[in-house]
Amino acid sequence: MSSFAGKTYWLVGASEGLGRELARKLSVEGAHLVLSARNAERLESLVAELPNARAVPLDVTDTDAVRRAAADVGAIDGVIYNAGAYDPMRATEWDSDAALAMLDVNFTGAMRVLGEVMPQLVGKGRGDVTLIGSLAGYRGLPAAVGYGASKAALISLAETMRFDLKGTGVIVRIINPGFIKTRLTQKNSFSMPMLMEPEDAATRVMAAMRKRRFRTDFPAPFSWAIRSLSYLPDILVYRGK
Repeated sequence: MSSFAGKTYWLVGASEGLGRELARKLSVEGAHLVLSARNAERLESLVAELPNARAVPLDVTDTDAVRRAAADVGAIDGVIYNAGAYDPMRATEWDSDAALAMLDVNFTGAMRVLGEVMPQLVGKGRGDVTLIGSLAGYRGLPAAVGYGASKAALISLAETMRFDLKGTGVIVRIINPGFIKTRLTQKNSFSMPMLMEPEDAATRVMAAMRKRRFRTDFPAPFSWAIRSLSYLPDILVYRGK
């Protein structure tokens, strides 16, 4: 029997790309799904495909809406936070509204959702928390104002939770993909190494969720190259800058 069968997962950020493919794969594995995103129409079209899913439309930037949604969702076995916003932005072309919107969806939204579900999971002594980060969170990169900072914050949050949840029965993991072919990455005008299809990325996320491993980065070797930047001295990273 699948490790997902019969369990209820709240998947936040389910309407497009990676989230949509994850919902399909979890459904095949027998999971019961509560699917959230801002686009109610896209959610309903996905729910119509799946025999064991329902939609709870949600804007993660609205604290009251998150609280109402969590009450509607009810008891769960796990939460997957995949909500994401992205606009390429350089510090020389700063757009405060866009930068703050990325932080609000990618990081603060996760704080809102987790604030509603963690007491339940810790209280019953079991649960599964999956946060979808990004390789862009490991090091400051060009044209990543807002996005890189928000993903770095999400990684830091996951690391803190890893310490604090030891012995509680609640598993937390951070999964950091590289480039995935979605409506968000279509905004990029630069070459994206090892660009993945959403279905491939979802397969990798599912594999990570079957394990208790805390951190999963992919695809290799691109993820190794990004992580290695963290160990290089600044004089090399910013040479000529």
